[in-house]
Amino acid sequence: MGERALRGTRLGATSYENDRNTDLAPRQEVSYTCPKGHRFDVPLAAEAEIPATWECRMCGATALRVDGELPEAKKVKPPRTHWDMLLERRTIEDLEEVLNERLAILRAQRRKSA
Repeated sequence: MGERALRGTRLGATSYENDRNTDLAPRQEVSYTCPKGHRFDVPLAAEAEIPATWECRMCGATALRVDGELPEAKKVKPPRTHWDMLLERRTIEDLEEVLNERLAILRAQRRKSA
């Protein structure tokens, strides 16, 4: 490539290679349909694992593979609440004891300020 071809261009902005004498990887087209009726194709490598769902290009909904089945729902653990974590550390009797101690302190402070 001559020096003239590079003059006035940003390095890396434009590729001067072409597609001649190159073999592309084998591909397959997979069709998906979203709940709103949009149908689109996604090119994937021939050896790639084909996902059952894909995000719709038009509306962003979860599209299902045309010849596929619904994926099995994963088991989801319910989120742990503050109360659940508290019960892991203390018993109800301990919590009642701490509550009574704090209430006694608050009542004593009220008497002093009144």
